[in-house]
Amino acid sequence: MKPSRNTWLTYGVIAVVALVVLGNSLYLVDQRKQAIILRFGEPVGVVATPGLKLKTPFVENVVLLDNRNQALEASQEEIIGADQQRLVVDAFLRYRINDPLQFYRTLRNEQNAASRLEPLTNSSLRQVLGGAKSADIISGERDALMKRTRDDVARRAAESRLGVQIIDLRIKRADLPTANQEAVYRRMQTARQQQAAQTRAVGEQNKRSITAGADKEVAITLAAATETAETTRGKGEAKRAQIFASAYGKDASFAAFYRSMQAYEASIGTGTTMVLSPDSDFFKYFSKGPNAR
Repeated sequence: MKPSRNTWLTYGVIAVVALVVLGNSLYLVDQRKQAIILRFGEPVGVVATPGLKLKTPFVENVVLLDNRNQALEASQEEIIGADQQRLVVDAFLRYRINDPLQFYRTLRNEQNAASRLEPLTNSSLRQVLGGAKSADIISGERDALMKRTRDDVARRAAESRLGVQIIDLRIKRADLPTANQEAVYRRMQTARQQQAAQTRAVGEQNKRSITAGADKEVAITLAAATETAETTRGKGEAKRAQIFASAYGKDASFAAFYRSMQAYEASIGTGTTMVLSPDSDFFKYFSKGPNAR
């Protein structure tokens, strides 16, 4: 006997109900996700292992949360440093959900998490960077300041029971406000010009000092050389006189002849006119030679 139409209808209804029950009993957890089990809307458990899972149909629901590191781009924040210098700071935050139940109770989803964490980040940036000089924020102590800011955000998130772990916080950019950049560049240019002028002045002073030292050294060297030359010349003259005196003592006639030759050389030059008697003693060696008397 073939089943009646009502019987097929009953079977169909049962199959549909079974499919609905089965569809509400199974759920899939991706390896990048973690599941929050809700029983009548209240979070009661967490499933972190991936795969196909079972739940109580029509009683329990599942909310999937990302278990990877999340990135949060904080909005630009203008900060006044300890030196009263204004800076526009761009920062980003990395966090992960480490307590899914608490996260769901407090924040529900990632969008609400970003809305809560961004003010915490900006507040910590103002508090920590506001006590540092602009030069330290830009380069000198940036790593240490970022660590302090990250720790401050982590403390605030823990106190607020957000269920997240703060992994890292970094400054992407720290620049002067556009309105202040030109004035700062002018001050930097003036400072560099003053430094250059000071360097040139110091160089000129060093140059004069070196030149004066060199001139003094030259004068000392010339004086020493002149003294040595005069001493040597004096010794030569003394030796010459000694040799001449010795020669004069050995041969008086040769000495007289030599002195006459010197006198001729000193007195007779080009165009010299002298009027003397031919038998003058001045010219006696012109006719008689060195043996003249």
